[in-house]
Amino acid sequence: MPLVRIDLQKGKDASYRQKAGQIVYEAMVASTGVPKNDHFQIIGEHSADNFIFDPDYLGIHRTGDLIFVQIFFNEGRSVAQKQALYKAIAEGLSTALQLRPEDVFISLVEVKKENWSFGNGVAQYAS
Repeated sequence: MPLVRIDLQKGKDASYRQKAGQIVYEAMVASTGVPKNDHFQIIGEHSADNFIFDPDYLGIHRTGDLIFVQIFFNEGRSVAQKQALYKAIAEGLSTALQLRPEDVFISLVEVKKENWSFGNGVAQYAS
């Protein structure tokens, strides 16, 4: 069960935002074994005043086109799966949206299965 947050500066149209979400979803299915239809995303737009980043941290030059992708999902994926996911997202966004790979910032947050409730106040994955 991944929950994905995608954040970017205001100014991109709805089709751009939706395409970004689709690319991230498809990369998760292909790279990390996320089941099809396990698709939950929050896409947020922010004014430049509320979208703060260092333009050159770690020697990577970022622009105002930067996209933050934060993925919350169950722990247990290998480093190789995570690396494949990062690459698939960056390449997919670059190809489909002409977004520079330097402008793709990805953060994974792994949680235990019992930390999810899909509704009804029940921890469906708890043992």
